[in-house]
Amino acid sequence: MSKRMGIEVSLAVSEAVKLADADVIAAYPITPQTHIVEHLSELVADGELDAEFIPVESEHSAMSTCIGSAAAGARTFTATSAQGLALMHELLYMPPALRLPMVMAVANRAMSAPISIWNDHSDIMAERDTGWIQVFAENGQETLDLTLQAFRIAEHPDVLLPVAVNLDGFTLSHVIEPVMMPEPDEVKRFLPPFQPVLKLDPARPVSMGMFGIPEIYTETKKATDEVLRNSKKTILAVWDEFDKIFGRRYAPVESYKTEGAETILIAMGSISETAMTAVDEMRAEGKSVGLLRIRLWRPFPDEEFKAAAAGAKKIGVIDRCLTLGSHGNPVFQEIRSLLYPLADRPQIFNFTLGIGGRDSTREDFKYIYDRCQTLVQEGQDRFEMVGVLE
Repeated sequence: MSKRMGIEVSLAVSEAVKLADADVIAAYPITPQTHIVEHLSELVADGELDAEFIPVESEHSAMSTCIGSAAAGARTFTATSAQGLALMHELLYMPPALRLPMVMAVANRAMSAPISIWNDHSDIMAERDTGWIQVFAENGQETLDLTLQAFRIAEHPDVLLPVAVNLDGFTLSHVIEPVMMPEPDEVKRFLPPFQPVLKLDPARPVSMGMFGIPEIYTETKKATDEVLRNSKKTILAVWDEFDKIFGRRYAPVESYKTEGAETILIAMGSISETAMTAVDEMRAEGKSVGLLRIRLWRPFPDEEFKAAAAGAKKIGVIDRCLTLGSHGNPVFQEIRSLLYPLADRPQIFNFTLGIGGRDSTREDFKYIYDRCQTLVQEGQDRFEMVGVLE
């Protein structure tokens, strides 16, 4: 039986990695993910986790080590944030193309400059096209569960892709929350020992990631895209199995009071819980509003999103980053492109909220709802930054 306990969310990630019986952890400390790997180093040093903990000199080296580890057939984990993720950038394209399963926790943090250690999604959105499966956690329980699920998804023979588990820095990573901590026997039922399909073996020499001439490069990229798109079937199947074992249901897109709602707000990550409270209050005032929370970012759940948003007249997309020099941010661009071909598409408005760690309050979500009504009356389809000081 799972045990209910209070735990810092970062440490819940570490405990999930221990329950997954990871073989190799390679990481470099960076705020606000440091507690994850600090605790893992303690678990390894104390003999609670039989793994190699490799303290490297940079995040670039951490990802290089993870690539080598996964290629050798080891269950592999790392964690990072912001500038650390950016330092990994050139290497992040390699695991998907080489079909190397691994799991990375990203404690989302704003990108410099100016220097900010606080939360937004600008770090991971800069890596959205690297080919990683990407999921967003809403609370501590989801963070723990998604980490366990990530190993099962990444290592599935139909997938063999890396998975990034995103948790909001500080507002989630450093908060103590109640979670149901699974027992090791439960996890073993869900997550069997890793049986690598593709690996380096001196007895059977192979080459990985060799020079790709123009005559084959396009086809290799197409193959990576196809396996990423097709991974959704496995992700849904893993979530179904997780529900049967642990009794917690996960979906690519989750609806909250969207039944009959004319206006739907879209959010990702921990701000969704604040948004739900705001929706409760607006519903009590008679406003026709609901919320969609996106959990699966890559591959994007096209059909599930269209079904969840059906019937909406107005959609307010809330991005936690700023795409400089563009009319609209990543989540907005995704949704507008997805819904554009529909004859009865809703009007879609984009709002940037809570970047650099600025509070996202219930009043902000109420303001966004009100702006959706005003912008429709003005006949505008536009982007707006919420809470900018004059």
